[in-house]
Parts: sequence; C-alpha cells; structure tokens
Amino acid sequence: MYSKKFSTNRYLRLVAKSSLELIKSPLYSKTVDILLDCYKRKGTVFVMGCGGSASTATHFAADLAKTTMVDNKLGFKSMALVDNIPLVSAWTNDKGWGTVFKGQLKAWLTKDDVLAAFSVHGGSKRGDEAGPWSQNIVSAMKLASARKAKIIGFSGFDGGAIKEMADSCIVIPTQSELYGTALVESMHVVIFHELIFDLKERIKGINDRKAAA
Repeated sequence: MYSKKFSTNRYLRLVAKSSLELIKSPLYSKTVDILLDCYKRKGTVFVMGCGGSASTATHFAADLAKTTMVDNKLGFKSMALVDNIPLVSAWTNDKGWGTVFKGQLKAWLTKDDVLAAFSVHGGSKRGDEAGPWSQNIVSAMKLASARKAKIIGFSGFDGGAIKEMADSCIVIPTQSELYGTALVESMHVVIFHELIFDLKERIKGINDRKAAA
C-alpha cells in the first residue's frame, strides 16, 4: 500500500514511468500525423481546456503558432478558445459555461481544422456542484464531429468522453486521487512539447524538399 501522504519521489517516479510508456506510442504517431495534415492543408488548430488544462491549451496554441516556425516561414494557424476573457465571461454569463467552446467554434470550425482537447478526466459522469465535469468540451467535440473536423485529445484516468469521441487520444492512465491530477497535467505538457518540436523537424523536412525540387 502506498502512503496517503504526497511524496515528491513517488510523483517524479510516476512522471518518469509515464514518459517511458509513451515511447513508440501508436497514438502519439497518429496525433502527429493529424496535426501535420492540418498544417499541409492550411487548417486551424483550435485548443480547449478548463482549469489547469486551460493554461495548457493556451501554451500549446502559442507554441503551434510560434515555435513551429522554420526559417521565418509561418507555423500553424492556432487559437486557444480560453484566451478571450471578455468573450468567455460574457458567454458564460449569458448563455452558460456548457457551450462556451461550441459557441465560439460555430463561426469558425471547418472540415480542414483540428479540435484539440486537454482534460484530466476527459469529460466525465463524475462531477461536483456544477454537474458532470467538462461538458463544454463534450459539446464542442460533438460539433467537430458533425462538421467532419478531426479531434485530438489529451486525457487521463480512463480517458472519459474524449477517448471515446476523438480520432486520436493520448491517455495517461491512473486511478490515484493523490497523484492523478498532478501527473496527468504534467504529462500533457511533456507530450505537447514533444509534439511541437517533432512537428518543427517535420515541417523543416517539408520545406527542405520543396527547396530542393
């Protein structure tokens, strides 16, 4: 039995174990392919998340736009759906938190785009005073499916609705209430940095081949 007291050593061992398990992950490779195809067809990556995952969504969108730039050529078109605070707060106040992402996407999302979702539990029947967790993410994914946009997910625990609905979902499996949220959110940052620098190298290869043609 593990202690119910948080241990930094235990936490870091779990991060290391989860990182090693991602090596040669077929879902990682599928996620890269979906993003690279979006880049090639000049689609937009829309990113969403709540709580700590909202900051991850913002960071991922920023790195897609800036860090993937090679030789001063444009990176991805990307947008974090959590960033416009006046819009998010007005939408939540007037129309409810449950459609805050779907409402924004209605004006933008096409079949050429990708919707990326970050969530610790992935949209779950579990919840608290506000009801089931992350139903705003679920409603946005339903819109993406209807519009034939690709969906990529980053989740934890059993993957939740994101695992069921996404075209590719990387799940950090855990059942630990003590370490679960910290582990999943930390690993999501590890994964998206891996994706960003992998994509940058692949985009450089595309540009080099075009230059040599």
